[in-house]
Amino acid sequence: MARRHQDYVCGEGCPVEAALEIIGAKWKGGIVYHLLSGELRFNELRRRMPNVTARILAKALRELEADGVISRTVYPTVPPQVGYRLTAEGEGLRAAVLELHRWGSRPRKVFDIAAE
Repeated sequence: MARRHQDYVCGEGCPVEAALEIIGAKWKGGIVYHLLSGELRFNELRRRMPNVTARILAKALRELEADGVISRTVYPTVPPQVGYRLTAEGEGLRAAVLELHRWGSRPRKVFDIAAE
């Protein structure tokens, strides 16, 4: 796994670096966003995020679980089903993730860098 927050010589921006280390990977923010509505199973997340491969989704879920952002529950069914939900720590990201969603949804002016 990547360098962990405890290893940083912290400066003013260190908390931002630590947060982005945990949720900054391409698919992790989307996972957290979808889990804001409650527990989801692996295949439900795959349907909501059709561009992510099963391998990458599983890796991101393992990392988010290891960082305490989500919890994983295995249900004793045949075949076994696994549900993912935000932990209290993950719920702390709600306002930030919703703000990122709002910011990412706004219309953007596209700049032609080559023309400048």
